[in-house]
Amino acid sequence: MVLSETGERIINMQFDEMGKMTGKVLFLLPGTACDYQTNFGSVLKNLAEKYHLVCVNYDGFDGSEKIFPDMITVTEKIEQYIRQNYDGRIDGALGSSLGGSFVGQLIQRRNVHLDHGIFGSPDLDQCSRFGAWLQSKLVVPLLTSFTKSEKKRARTREKLKEFFEMDDETANQFMACFEKFSPESIKNEYYSDLLTWLDEDIHVENTKVHFIYANKMGEKYLKRYRKYFREPEIREFDMQHEQWLLGTKEYAIPVLNAIDEFMEIA
Repeated sequence: MVLSETGERIINMQFDEMGKMTGKVLFLLPGTACDYQTNFGSVLKNLAEKYHLVCVNYDGFDGSEKIFPDMITVTEKIEQYIRQNYDGRIDGALGSSLGGSFVGQLIQRRNVHLDHGIFGSPDLDQCSRFGAWLQSKLVVPLLTSFTKSEKKRARTREKLKEFFEMDDETANQFMACFEKFSPESIKNEYYSDLLTWLDEDIHVENTKVHFIYANKMGEKYLKRYRKYFREPEIREFDMQHEQWLLGTKEYAIPVLNAIDEFMEIA
């Protein structure tokens, strides 16, 4: 066991720091079955011009042989990194999709402090252990099998291009995530996210909560955002789930501007 100078156990996970090192600290937390390079790749340069970025790759999604354990274990590692490197307080964290679940846990658990929690179009799904098991049995095989043959790859590529307005390169990068990571890590991530509940009406003094709401996801998600957090700031965008991260400036620029306003640097 390796201990820090304060006696706290050092837990190893991938945290890459880059960008404007004198800027506000912004953690980037990727979504399901993604590393930050793929998830945020189209906007990393833009964000790095303004922010001191801390880009996180969870265990199992960092190119190592490790397997993703569960959401709470990974949350604890993020908390430890913030305590050990930022005295327990950061300017903001941006979670893409499932990454928003980590933002929610960081706020709810109150072991560290975020001035701004930014949620990128999360589902925030929660269910029972049996429900999580059943969904995992149904969904995870689909996520890990659509690249098994060139015929499936071609069909999936066309669906992604049509639904998200992706180009071929972006669609291929997206599909590659589900090839290069362990099915066990994807299963553990998907399953444990469904079991990692948020309280209702979360409110932490001096923490502002912001949602990037993709209105093509449906209004039921608005109800969830307002259910779990007290008076969140919600910005609505006419797009699909996290479409701003797929390389189209039409969607990316308005969201990047909103992030600057959330972080109070506009």
